[in-house]
Amino acid sequence: MTEHSLGIVGWREWGTFPDIGNERVKIKVDTGAKTSCLHAFKIKPFQKENQKWVRVWLHPDQGSDREVVCEFHVFDRRDVSDSGGHVTKRYVIKTPILIGDQLFDIELTLTNRDHMKFRMLLGRRALEGRFLVNSAESFLAGE
Repeated sequence: MTEHSLGIVGWREWGTFPDIGNERVKIKVDTGAKTSCLHAFKIKPFQKENQKWVRVWLHPDQGSDREVVCEFHVFDRRDVSDSGGHVTKRYVIKTPILIGDQLFDIELTLTNRDHMKFRMLLGRRALEGRFLVNSAESFLAGE
């Protein structure tokens, strides 16, 4: 893939999740983060057909208490370091996301981001080979 075929995103963008009722989430593009993460204020693991799953409660809208409950197959569990250097073990899910005109599967760790300004961080693994970042701009991928 050449540099010219990459999409351009700003430091914040909108992402839509087809498998979560087409919920739209405001995203902070974070080239300092390896992995992307999604806000989940409650996570309950369970077994389904002898596989690990999680039931997840989301607040997709910043500043709103509107809840969305969804279920995901557990793709992985990983140790993740936050910006303060604290390591936590997080569930990892895989789900499609639409950013601009690009629809792709994304790995997301789940963590409570109630105290953060954005419900989701888009990390380097999701950006690589898809997007260049213009850190001076916002919402370059469109609404």
